[in-house]
Amino acid sequence: MKTIKTYQNKLYRNKRNRHLDEAIDTAASIWNYCIAFHRRYYKLYGKHLSANKLKKHITKVKRTPHPEWQVLGSQAIQDVVERVDRSYKAFFEHHKQERRGRKSPPSFKKRRKYSSFTLKQAGYRFYDDSNIVTIMGRDYKYCKSRPIEGTIKTVTVKRNALGEFFLNVVCEIAKNEVLPRAGKAAGYDFGLKHFLTADDGSTIDSPEWYKILLEELCQSHRAVSRCQKGSNNRRRAVLHLNRVYQKIVNRRRDWFFKLANQLVGENATICIEDLNLDGMKCLWGRKVSDYAFAEFIGILEYVASEAGTTAVKIDRWASSSKVCHVCGGRNDALALKDREWICPQCGAHLDRDVNAAINIKNIGAAMLSA
Repeated sequence: MKTIKTYQNKLYRNKRNRHLDEAIDTAASIWNYCIAFHRRYYKLYGKHLSANKLKKHITKVKRTPHPEWQVLGSQAIQDVVERVDRSYKAFFEHHKQERRGRKSPPSFKKRRKYSSFTLKQAGYRFYDDSNIVTIMGRDYKYCKSRPIEGTIKTVTVKRNALGEFFLNVVCEIAKNEVLPRAGKAAGYDFGLKHFLTADDGSTIDSPEWYKILLEELCQSHRAVSRCQKGSNNRRRAVLHLNRVYQKIVNRRRDWFFKLANQLVGENATICIEDLNLDGMKCLWGRKVSDYAFAEFIGILEYVASEAGTTAVKIDRWASSSKVCHVCGGRNDALALKDREWICPQCGAHLDRDVNAAINIKNIGAAMLSA
């Protein structure tokens, strides 16, 4: 059984990294050229330009008008063209299927906002006995926390807002089949008062890292606003602001992995609901974004798959809060402000979140047995 696994390693800071900066800036220039060419082609002929035609054109252009593009490998240039093509296809598909929400066509990007380039079969080399990688003819050191296993499919060099570089290595590996383990099943309900409420009544509260660092974040934003645009002081202030944001992301992600490992270690089956988080953000905004529930679900599913725990995601339209778990009676008059209610049919006194968690667990168990 084959599976895809991604290794992320951070490159050491070095003056040589400026060549990677130049390569990413070159990829941004190619992206913008492709967008401009797409628009010109559509204006003249009224139809979409295929990726193959654009690749042939870019191959000619990089020889004479833009020889500086040859700093980037040929496969990395082709990947930029494929990114543009995928973006246009996603835009057309969105409008064709008349999906809800706004979807804009791909647009021009500033160099500082373009963050990566991808190499496929060539342009890189790893060494088994060292933490050195060769990228487009130059050697770079990276933090090697574990060996890279399997067949390498792509290597992506990514630059974050702090100017740090990361290697994302996508590998195809032979995965040993992880059998589902027997044990306890649990249901969890996501809420604003508590991050998770379990079916046994226990609760898990989020540290709310954004709220903790909000004062420092506001100070950093004010420092940027006071600086003159284009000055070195503003550049340093923006760098500090990005560092604060990165601190929030790192702390939240670390807590998510610790919580996911805890839940997976305690339960053999975890039932959780799928939510319309975009709609919740419209109502409660910053707090829902601070909880980052969608990111946690992705981490939980990954950790569960590695350990043999079954993660069940029930449908967002399934009745959980308004249905009594004792008799199955439905209370349509239940408002969002009602945290406790009495079932009109059986008279059971119910806590809204605990009742929802029990229903989520029951629905998840029914889905597994079906």
